[in-house]
Amino acid sequence: MRLTEGAIRQVKEVIKAQGFEGYFFSIRVVPAGCSGLGYDLNLVKESKAGDSVWEQDGVKLATDGMSAQYLAGTEIDYVSAITGSGFKFNNPNAKSSCGCGTSFTT
Repeated sequence: MRLTEGAIRQVKEVIKAQGFEGYFFSIRVVPAGCSGLGYDLNLVKESKAGDSVWEQDGVKLATDGMSAQYLAGTEIDYVSAITGSGFKFNNPNAKSSCGCGTSFTT
């Protein structure tokens, strides 16, 4: 899993604006939506026991083992459009997603 330059920039901006220097960007797959799985993104002060942790371009990242299997090979981007802005997941493990695009299945 990797973040694009745009996603890294956005995470850094939020960390700075919120005063969360040193926090981890936690990325997890959780039960959600009509397709069954969704993404949970948070800034956390400490990673959880058993998390995989690493750093990319100055951003500390964390995920759990179960999520890592669903996120392998995923590229996370941050997109801005007239209809809204947000993180976009290009996940090769997702076989389909719901109509609104907020959940996926493998």
